[in-house]
Amino acid sequence: PNDHTEEKKSSWWLNRLIGRTKKTVTVDWPYPFVEGKLFVLTLSAGLEGYHVNVDGRHITSFPYRTGFALEDATGLALNGDIDVNAVFAASLPSTHPSFAPQRHLEMSDKWRAPPFPDGPVDMFIGVLSAGNHFAERMAVRKSWMQHSLIKSSRVVARFFVALHARKEVNIELKKEAEFFGDIVIVPYMDSYDLVVLKTVAICEYGVRTVSAKYIMKCDDDTFVRVDSSLNEANKIGDGKSLYIGNMNYYHKPLRSGKWSVTYEEWPEEDYPPYANGPGYIISSDVADFIATEFEERKLKLFKMEDVSMGMWVGQFNSTKRVEYVHNSKFCQFGCIEDYYTAHYQSPRQMLCMWHKLQIYGRPQCCNMR
Repeated sequence: PNDHTEEKKSSWWLNRLIGRTKKTVTVDWPYPFVEGKLFVLTLSAGLEGYHVNVDGRHITSFPYRTGFALEDATGLALNGDIDVNAVFAASLPSTHPSFAPQRHLEMSDKWRAPPFPDGPVDMFIGVLSAGNHFAERMAVRKSWMQHSLIKSSRVVARFFVALHARKEVNIELKKEAEFFGDIVIVPYMDSYDLVVLKTVAICEYGVRTVSAKYIMKCDDDTFVRVDSSLNEANKIGDGKSLYIGNMNYYHKPLRSGKWSVTYEEWPEEDYPPYANGPGYIISSDVADFIATEFEERKLKLFKMEDVSMGMWVGQFNSTKRVEYVHNSKFCQFGCIEDYYTAHYQSPRQMLCMWHKLQIYGRPQCCNMR
């Protein structure tokens, strides 16, 4: 910020909460709230920690947890006996924190994708990403994409990115794709309802271009233990059709809220069994079926890509038996002990998890949230 006051210099963003307390609480320190009285709470995120003021008076401060970075913050949750009248936010970033591409893109040959293999590979990993997620892709390149199975081309990984609404993002994306050689640009504008088409593209690329035995799908905020994921697939045995992940059985559609689905979109009471989207594996015959059905315009598309995959596997399962394998180590809500995949990991956490994996030889979470 250009304002040189102490408050501005120490604050990256500011949230103000206006509300009324609903019941009296007994405490042994000067309590700043009075039952039924309006108050203004200001939460300021400074350089080293949070500062809390109530009605203009400083109440308390506390440091960030070790390893926390402000760009890791994705929301604000409120709990307690209060009625919230209004929330105001100021000094928030106007773009994704990773948008300044040259700050994150290290044009070094060591981060380039290894040469494309001549023959079939054990597994292909398709990573869903957004055009402006430069920092996320760099973190993946510097972490689990450095695994020896990928560097030796036994496993191949590629990012799948659709076009962005901003022209300058697409220009930088094209430069990034040409340099690193690990991006597949799908030719449509990115939107949530079209994410399912990226999954179809991953299936097609995995069987038609890479000739992989297994195809894995994950997101760019998913940390993947490549060897453990491949070993889990190899347990099933050669020649068997498989679908591995953190499975949902008898999951019911939400009929209201952000993730709501209308009866016109999904008339049934339950979804088919499906694996959570941040990390799952299918065999090549299932992927080939999906690609072929799509080419012949017979593939039914649903806006939730993980549910779509469950629907497609169920359709394939009606003609050839598929081994459904549930494993909670494909974690979709964060990071757990001995994870195979860990979701919602920031770029900093990705690098931290890779460092711990190299140093200690076993998976460890970094600031699990």
